Amino acid sequence: MKHLKSHLTGALPGLFLGIFLVLVCSGHAMAIEEPKYQVTQVDGPFEVRTYAQILIAETFVDGDMDEASNKGFRLIADYIFGNNHTPNSNSSSKIAMTAPVSMEPVPTKIAMTAPVTIEPQSMTTSVQAAKRWRIHFVMPSQYTLANIPKPKNEAVTLKEVPSKHFVVHSYTGFNTLSRVQSKTDEAMEWASSKSLKVIGTPQLSRYDPPWTLPMFRRNEIMLEIAAP
Repeated sequence: MKHLKSHLTGALPGLFLGIFLVLVCSGHAMAIEEPKYQVTQVDGPFEVRTYAQILIAETFVDGDMDEASNKGFRLIADYIFGNNHTPNSNSSSKIAMTAPVSMEPVPTKIAMTAPVTIEPQSMTTSVQAAKRWRIHFVMPSQYTLANIPKPKNEAVTLKEVPSKHFVVHSYTGFNTLSRVQSKTDEAMEWASSKSLKVIGTPQLSRYDPPWTLPMFRRNEIMLEIAAP
């Protein structure tokens, strides 16, 4: 009984996120918007993509990968589901859910005093060792910084991200910490084999709600690279 209690306690963070995703995503699952991009190279599970400029809502949280994922998701979901105010008004507005939900490790040496300027610059941060993370959702394309509802919680910020190039490693199944690290290493090795210069930290992007069967789950490791 003691062993069972310990096992369930350790599973609660992921379980909470699963239940929360079910509650907040069920009404939006049929019309999920994704960022626009062009594929310039394909090699099995690897692609080189050029993404158009996007607008994101982001937050920075501490903890291991699962803990940070739960914290970050709750903060940004709270914003898009009404904890906001429309420009020049005190009224709130719901913002449609998009895909993917993305997270990346952030070196702890980066100051948090100016979130708009924070961009991870070193690939030395191990996914397995990371204790600070950036969680972000891409906002629907109808919005700009001028017309999107503003977060009431200062922990959530809005930022325009310019067009960028990425190496993307796609795979299915669950995302354990060791598996994310393994897929990140594979993406790094592939980029090196193609003489592509990685200039950002690894980013984990997840597209599917938690009830999706493992073999149908769409996961991606994204590495920002210099223009090919």
